[in-house]
Amino acid sequence: MWSLLSTLTVLCIQMLLVMCNPLQQVLGVDGVNFSVHVENQTQVRDTMSRRHHRVYQLYSRTSGKHVQVLGRRISARGEDGDKYAQLVVEADTFGSQVRIRGKETNFYLCMNRRGKLVGKASNRSDDCVFVEKVLENHYTALMSARYAGWYVGFTKRGRPRRGPHTLPNQQDVHFMKRFPPGEQPDLTTPFRFTTVSKRGKKVRATSGSG
Repeated sequence: MWSLLSTLTVLCIQMLLVMCNPLQQVLGVDGVNFSVHVENQTQVRDTMSRRHHRVYQLYSRTSGKHVQVLGRRISARGEDGDKYAQLVVEADTFGSQVRIRGKETNFYLCMNRRGKLVGKASNRSDDCVFVEKVLENHYTALMSARYAGWYVGFTKRGRPRRGPHTLPNQQDVHFMKRFPPGEQPDLTTPFRFTTVSKRGKKVRATSGSG
């Protein structure tokens, strides 16, 4: 009887060790950096979720203008509301990977193997995928998903910087998201609550006041 209990106890302990081993690796008990694990997971493509599209402008901290996709040419000289500065941002992962397309030209913002920013008509290349990062100063940076450590950046004159010459702490790679004129969300509309009737379970709207 005791031998049977001992055998069952050993088996239970072995099963617990097997189940806890992956968790130990993720939590860094075996020397694995958890932040690296999270970063790797956010870089994995999500082919199951529905793509989310947003339209906004990217204000360059350095040039004081907005990023423009002028066909194959890229600049940061656009005024607020410029048609070439309106960007369609396509997010296709559960992480932060995005593709950026000029709404007017339908060309994608891409970074080639030399680190040069170019516009491409097709988004099939990994050159056109960027990792969107929110920095501690609340600015946004766009790092190439294919060439880690290379960022989208511009000079004071709005000219693109090559990826190898950029760093995340440089103002050249800092951007602020802005809605195009006339497309700001209406924050004055009161929120409408809903209640469920116990008898018929019908949803009826109630006033926002109260």
